[in-house]
Amino acid sequence: MTRNALLSLLAALSLGAAVLAGCGGSGASSSSTNGAAQSEAAAAATGDIPDNQVFLTYGDRAGGYAIRYPEGWTRQGSGATVLFTDKDNSIQVTVAHGAAPSAASARSALVRLHASQPSLHVTAAPQVVTLPHGRAVKLSYSVTGPANAVTGRRPLLLVDRYVYAHGGKVATVDLATPRGVDNVDAYRMISRSFAWR
Repeated sequence: MTRNALLSLLAALSLGAAVLAGCGGSGASSSSTNGAAQSEAAAAATGDIPDNQVFLTYGDRAGGYAIRYPEGWTRQGSGATVLFTDKDNSIQVTVAHGAAPSAASARSALVRLHASQPSLHVTAAPQVVTLPHGRAVKLSYSVTGPANAVTGRRPLLLVDRYVYAHGGKVATVDLATPRGVDNVDAYRMISRSFAWR
């Protein structure tokens, strides 16, 4: 084989290797993209609120408040009690007449709730927090949720409770999510969106 023929063969082999490497790189990128999409789909299936979730504002004239919630969640009720749900996640807003909450009154409310929900366990003691639209009392607890209609299993729900007050009204907002599902950022945003009207 002449020197020129050998150089031509090496050039062709190098070009072929570059093309194959490019194809392999494209496949790896595609695989990575597919893996990310599958991971996001799996997270959504368990109840994680995705980063690109659209939120809507629900205004309740009778209750006198507004709060944001994830688009697509089912809403039940209005006025005194409103419940938004998706999978085992829930946002419940209950409005009643009463005095401004304190750490002691929030603790007493949990004692009363424990009577009907014996699985309830306080995970973070009540504390006063300052939010964009005023102050609230925040606490956290866990409780066994209702049985899943398909599996019959009862998930352990982690609940962040916020108690807001204004003009003789008290709103209790319970943000519940199953253990192992990460909705911390979304629920924080929702708690900060609550505003009296």
